[in-house]
Amino acid sequence: MRAAFSGAFRGGSKGWGRAARRAFAMGVVGAACLVPPMMSLMMPGAALAADTDQISPAEHLIFTTDHLHGVPQQTELDYALLSSDQPAHSTDVIRVLVVSADNAKGDAQVSDHSGAVPVPVGDLQCNPVIIYFLERDIADMEHLTGGQRRYFQQRLRLALAAGPKIETVTSTVNGKSVKAQQIVVQPYLNDPNAERFAQYTGKRYTFLLADTVPGQVALIRTDVPGANNDFAHPTHTETLSFQAAVQKMAPAPNAPNVPAKPGDAPRASR
Repeated sequence: MRAAFSGAFRGGSKGWGRAARRAFAMGVVGAACLVPPMMSLMMPGAALAADTDQISPAEHLIFTTDHLHGVPQQTELDYALLSSDQPAHSTDVIRVLVVSADNAKGDAQVSDHSGAVPVPVGDLQCNPVIIYFLERDIADMEHLTGGQRRYFQQRLRLALAAGPKIETVTSTVNGKSVKAQQIVVQPYLNDPNAERFAQYTGKRYTFLLADTVPGQVALIRTDVPGANNDFAHPTHTETLSFQAAVQKMAPAPNAPNVPAKPGDAPRASR
């Protein structure tokens, strides 16, 4: 993964005050109307350097909450990743291995079908599966539209910085009813460059986080609506959903750190 989605959030809560966000939006979005597309997509937001302690509640919930607090060491959190354009049997499993208790050392490891995946979390406290999903999504947007990933990063950051509603909902996670906090954003609505990727203008991102789910990430979902903004019949969806917490055996001293298979250990209660 080339560009770090977490870049603008490094340094904890600094750099995302209301004034900085407004200036950033004007600098990036306004400039996009005036310069050639490839240049506008890469224009940096100088206002990100502003020193302020204000971030939106949505940003805090998603990026600066210590989601792995309370997770024992050597616990593997398993997530199913399903795309609507793939058969159900090809569902990928994304694994987050919490090496140190509470992820106190920031050494959680992410892997998928390809093996270990370096995730650019920086000094964020969040569950790294969030960054994994968003980096993957942004890379897909870059590939599908011919735009540049930094532009899509910026649009999503601005949407979350704008203070979207956080709604308390009841959801079902692995057959159990849980209370969760839900955030929904559509970062490409009213985008000045929307005509360049009209099919994705209405794309919706849904984040579902629950304190009672190990790692707190219950679900992340994207939906590309059908004609006339029809979310009942989306043209594409992608969903990452929590499946299980698995207690792993700690590696023997001086032994190579080879992840065990999911069946090698009992599932943790949740």
